[in-house]
This record gives sequence, structure tokens and C-alpha cells, in this order.
Amino acid sequence: MSNNPLLDSLALERLDRNLYRGHAPSEFGGSRIFGGHIIGQALLAAYATVENRICHSLHAYFVRPGDARIPILYDVDRARDGTSFTTRRVAAIQEGQQILNLAASFQVAEDGPEHQAVMPDAPDPESLPEETFGPPQRATDIEGAGDSVIRRRPIDIRHIHPQNYENPQKMAPAKAVWMRVRDPIGNDVRLQHAALGFASDMNLFETAMRAHGFFWSTPGLQSASLDHAVWLHQKFDFSDWHLFVQDSPITHSARGFVRGSVWSRDGKLVASVAQEGLMRYRGK
Repeated sequence: MSNNPLLDSLALERLDRNLYRGHAPSEFGGSRIFGGHIIGQALLAAYATVENRICHSLHAYFVRPGDARIPILYDVDRARDGTSFTTRRVAAIQEGQQILNLAASFQVAEDGPEHQAVMPDAPDPESLPEETFGPPQRATDIEGAGDSVIRRRPIDIRHIHPQNYENPQKMAPAKAVWMRVRDPIGNDVRLQHAALGFASDMNLFETAMRAHGFFWSTPGLQSASLDHAVWLHQKFDFSDWHLFVQDSPITHSARGFVRGSVWSRDGKLVASVAQEGLMRYRGK
């Protein structure tokens, strides 16, 4: 045990050369697992089979809901070890069925031409209130969840454009959120990437809901993450504040799409994220 709740919850046990076992806390005090947690563990399972290369992208599909009462097996397929790039595929399995599959690509460190966009202006995170209660991150019955929904989470969140969760309003489908881990996680790039992968699934799909005045608990709304992608551009320290700037350019065919940019406090574009989710509304 590391005395860091996030790192302890992401820890894996090696069972065989390409097989790992993990556990996850429930999302609401029930049985559901937060999707970002499975992303973080699957990435660490892939990293366990890679040497001297850094993940630059991952693409994941949520196949089934995860059950926090059951251990998760991570089966790693060593798809390719090339001269510069390594590819891994990871299946997260419970009761013999996939709950998530993830592909990740790793690269030898290289120098090359550089450019990036300019970080948008934002108020300092210290000037914003800490989020102590907010949206659950997966479609489920939240009765009985109480204040534990957000307070138990190991990510410190500060909203620049907060939504009224008790009475959600129609808003522009865009927002910015400061986030960081509550407890330092050290310099290990694998843990840094896993922590950001974990956090990248928090508050993301709610951006698409804003255009319609929806929230996770809206009567008649069925919602769930379908797939998730992260591109890791350059080194960062997620123990410090990072600005997640998000927008949703479209909802259509009962699906919503959200994209985001992740900026370090000193203005570096460190990651990009994208997610598509189910947004099926049957009315009240």
C-alpha cells in the first residue's frame, strides 16, 4: 500500500506474463465501476509489458458495465514491437466477458519540429470553489448515493462554468475545468498517464448534455460512455493544476460527441481527449 488512495486503487497483481488482476471501488457506493478507473488500470497493464517507451495514444471501447464486487482481469496482447513504436491491446474481463478493450501505442523518445496552440485565458483555480458534490460519471440509478458521489474521488476539481446539478439549465455545450490529483503521485510517467486517463473520463460527457438541459439524473434519459480516446503529447505533472477545456460540436442519432484539450498551468498543451456517449431521451 502506498497511502495514496488513487495509486492503491489502480494497483495490479501480475498473474502471468501477459495477465494481470485489479480491483476497483464502486462508483456510487453500489456495484458500478467508474470507466476512467478501468482505463487507468488497462493502461498500466499495457505499460507493464513495455520497456523504455512512452504511451502517446490510447483508444478504448466500453463494452459492458463493470462490477466492483468482482476482480478485473487484464489480458495484454503484445501486438507489435517495432523499431520506434510498440502496440498493445488490452481486454478487461469479468466473469469471462469483456467490459472494456483498449489499444495503446508507445514510442521511443524522439526530437522533432514543434508547434502548439495558445492556451485560452482562465481564472486561477485557487479563485474557484472546490467541487464537493457533482455529477455521477455513468448512467445508473443514483438513489442512495448521497454526498459520496464526488467527495470520495481522488481528483480535485474546480469548475469555471458550473452547471446547476439540481435544476440543470440549457447552456452552451462547452466548459473549462481545472483538475489535479489530491495526493502527489511522483515522477513515474506510467502513473502520471494512468492518473490523467482516470481523470479524463470525469465530467466529460456532461458537456454534451448542456445543450439540451440534461443531467445524469434527468427523467427519461439513458446515457453511458461508448468510447474514449486520449493523446498524450508531452511530459506533465498531474500533481499540479491542469485546465481541461471541452466542447461538444454535435449530438445526433442518440449519441453525443465531446472533445477536449488538457493544458498545464504554464501553458503547455499536454494531452487531447475525445469521447462519444449514448444520449437516448424518451421523455418524462
